[in-house]
Amino acid sequence: MAIHRFAAVDLGATSGRVILAAIDGDEITLEEISRFPDPIIEMQGHFYWDLPAIYKSVIEGLGAIAARGVAIESVGIDTWGVDFAMFGRDGALLRLPYCYRDPHTDGAPEKFFERMPCKTLYEKTGIQIMNFNSVFQFDSLRRNGCSALEAADKILFIPDALAYMLTGNAVTEYTIASTAQMINPRTKQWDTDILNELGLSPEKFGRMTMSGDMIGTLTAEAQRLTGLGAVPVVAVASHDTGSAVAAVPAEDDNFAYLSSGTWSLMGIESKEPIIDERSFAMNFTNEGGVEGTVRVLKNICGMWLLERCRAEWPETNYSEIATAAELSEPFRSVINPDAPCFANPLSMTEAIADYCRRTGQPVPESVGQYARCIFESLALRYRQVIEMLKTLSPHPIEKLYVIGGGARNEMLNRFTADATGIPVETGSSESTALGNVMMQAKHAGVAGSVAEMRGMIRASLADSRRYEPTDGEKWQAAYEMYLRRTGEA
Repeated sequence: MAIHRFAAVDLGATSGRVILAAIDGDEITLEEISRFPDPIIEMQGHFYWDLPAIYKSVIEGLGAIAARGVAIESVGIDTWGVDFAMFGRDGALLRLPYCYRDPHTDGAPEKFFERMPCKTLYEKTGIQIMNFNSVFQFDSLRRNGCSALEAADKILFIPDALAYMLTGNAVTEYTIASTAQMINPRTKQWDTDILNELGLSPEKFGRMTMSGDMIGTLTAEAQRLTGLGAVPVVAVASHDTGSAVAAVPAEDDNFAYLSSGTWSLMGIESKEPIIDERSFAMNFTNEGGVEGTVRVLKNICGMWLLERCRAEWPETNYSEIATAAELSEPFRSVINPDAPCFANPLSMTEAIADYCRRTGQPVPESVGQYARCIFESLALRYRQVIEMLKTLSPHPIEKLYVIGGGARNEMLNRFTADATGIPVETGSSESTALGNVMMQAKHAGVAGSVAEMRGMIRASLADSRRYEPTDGEKWQAAYEMYLRRTGEA
């Protein structure tokens, strides 16, 4: 049986990787070829992605595959959502893309709602209102007289921009476009009313492409730089969460997923968008999934909290942090992980301390107390979101799959099972790369439906763990305390 090999370019909000995948029957192996930072440049009061540096790292990673003499069948690219690059008529990058954490969208939703009410925007798109959504980025650029926007011939989301730089073909992959809050999830096309409000047209974007479609082959320049031949670049689920959810090892529909990393994305998979008064009131999003599915989910501030704290504890490794958290007093302090004060503070520990002071709670005094506060608060927030999902889901939620880096976080997974009261089962910590690879395999005819893909993934998982809920009364009391302290009771 032939071994099929693919390259996955998997870019997160802090680092990127080029991964070489091999599929041999039901056996799937992933090898990290290169890892590199996704640089954010602070310049003139703004935060930008260094897209040329990211492109260079991608080229070098693909070149490392070629240097091994390995023949790959295609390349797929996934990244975070909402951010985009602008190109001129000559194909040149007009300006570094803004990072979604840039403050230029502070207060932007309220300004847009003066022209299109919040509820109207939600009914049109089904997307969770977040100030960094592309619609508000575009409106801020337009109001601020951005010269690059005025001159742009093509506007491409980050994975599509990299595919354009590699192939010369401009496309807009549906799952990444769905994060923009500018797409109608029923028609899967641009909403012209929203585009008109922004002074944009569908022609400004690349042709709409679905995951599994061909984008093009490497340009002569990319072939020379990498040492690869005319390798196809395939549109995977280009939004990293879309790729991750495609790799959930589920056997039926009765599950929720938690893609756990810098962000926590918790939701269900639905055949149709869920857009009604309840989903609007609870601010749930309807993002594009593979095979026409909809990812009904909520963004939750995830391990960003701990990542920022760890930057303040350079002498303490993760194992020491976890041990200190385990030994710390339970439920001493809890926070709402999605409070605005945690979005991008200068000091995360001070932001947590300030939150505890404002809510009349003990301030954490040690690494263990900070970490315990973060883990318990995340688990309790997951419980809150699961309760919301139960009111929206067309099917029962009998299991929670944790995928991504958080699949290896034993303490948080144990807390999550206890808090939610449902079994937690871990998928792959490499779920985003797996989903990327499997959509390439589907394009190549190596895999059939998503159900077949998930079966192959289940067969290849060697380290899946299951956590059963315990201590229900203790966590119920903690949840009630969490609701009181976060103002949700």
